Amino acid sequence: MTKPQLTRGYEVVIGLETHAQLSTLSKIFSGSSTAFGAAPNTQASPVDLALPGTLPVMNIGAVERAIRFGLAVGSTIAPLSIFARKNYFYPDLPKGYQISQYETPVVQGGRVEFLVDTVTHSVNLTRAHLEEDAGKSLHEDYQGQTGIDLNRAGTPLLEIVTEPDMRSSAEAVEYAKTLHRLVTWIGICDGNMQEGSFRCDANVSVRRPGAPFGTRREIKNLNSFKFMQQAIDFEVQWQIDLIEDGGTVQQATVLFDPDSGETRAMRSKEDAHDYRYFPDPDLPPLAIAADWIDRVRADMPELPAAMAARFQADYALPPIDAALMTQSKQFAAYFEAAAKTSGSPKLVANWLMGEVSRRLNAQGAGIEACPVDAGTLALLIGRITDGTVSNNGARQVFDALWAAEGSDVDVLIEAKGLKQMSDSGELERLIDAVLAANPKSVEEFRAGKEKAFNALVGQAMKATRGKGNPTEVNEMLRRKLA
Repeated sequence: MTKPQLTRGYEVVIGLETHAQLSTLSKIFSGSSTAFGAAPNTQASPVDLALPGTLPVMNIGAVERAIRFGLAVGSTIAPLSIFARKNYFYPDLPKGYQISQYETPVVQGGRVEFLVDTVTHSVNLTRAHLEEDAGKSLHEDYQGQTGIDLNRAGTPLLEIVTEPDMRSSAEAVEYAKTLHRLVTWIGICDGNMQEGSFRCDANVSVRRPGAPFGTRREIKNLNSFKFMQQAIDFEVQWQIDLIEDGGTVQQATVLFDPDSGETRAMRSKEDAHDYRYFPDPDLPPLAIAADWIDRVRADMPELPAAMAARFQADYALPPIDAALMTQSKQFAAYFEAAAKTSGSPKLVANWLMGEVSRRLNAQGAGIEACPVDAGTLALLIGRITDGTVSNNGARQVFDALWAAEGSDVDVLIEAKGLKQMSDSGELERLIDAVLAANPKSVEEFRAGKEKAFNALVGQAMKATRGKGNPTEVNEMLRRKLA
């Protein structure tokens, strides 16, 4: 952990609990579909409805996804874990309890590393346990009444709990982004935050440096990284203001209102004993043999951190570039396909972080929606490095490729007249003419005024109608002015 950042003399302490909806086709204890968007209560079986006489049956796919996550973060996979009943009453919880894990979770320990402003941070995981989701209360369009939709009841979740290791909202957001990338990368969660597939609760407290942990308040159901940062920052300032005014922070569950940018208390926060956990008598202990773990390990993809390290070694990328190139499997595959044939992996990374990402972000799209394939981008970058086209010219070609005005890089360069001047004799003749026409600038440069040189470069590029290679123009001018 790096040196904590202080806010008005207080140290911020943050831990996150993340619910990742597992990518199984059916629920954790029943055969009901987990597909999003169905009409209310059309995907709720007798087990999900908690009808008398029904019994839960464990979904093996959910277990394998939990094992996969545990391997990805270096956790211990419990050879025997226990399901427990978490007892509380809420209208969308028909059983009156939630099946979860308490004393013995399936995934124990582990660590997630990420970068914040090029500095490596590490967050330790306490656990990750399997549990079922509750249903959903619907308040809109019900003439002042509340409807209950049990389609989500029984949806498989992996709750991932950190130690209170984070010391700023920026760390919390980068951890959440890294975790989001990881669970989607290994295929255990689709990561759709708008549909509730990946949502975080942030436990936030403040203290004077070196003092015991302060009382935490839990911000529930943060489903956007932007809102997470805003919510934590507001909550930190609120707690500090309260303490400075002589008040005492009370443990509570709070919600974030994105319209006002404020958190507001929802209810007092329960402790574990309030839920009266006890082992679920309907479910036997979950036994995971070593050979099962080995089979899952054999099917694991190359992980983002390992791939980023390989990109640094194979393509000489800086750590921050390598991290960005592995923001998703699709992005990494695009980069590597272009890097292998472009002759300049670093320039590929620059274009992906710049022109490509800028356009995709404006459309709210991912790399899979890029209309310029990796091979075409590699060819364009190759034409930059071999001097055929300038950076500015390459951007014009890229504009045309993006707009589907053509698909052949060389044809577009020729058609738009963007090919740089390759005749050194012609370039020298033009530069001689520029020098002859601008004696004052030549005199000023030789007197030590560097701005005069820039003026001469501009005149030379104008004389070549923008087709002169800037590097060659600079070198030739300096040689003639020496």
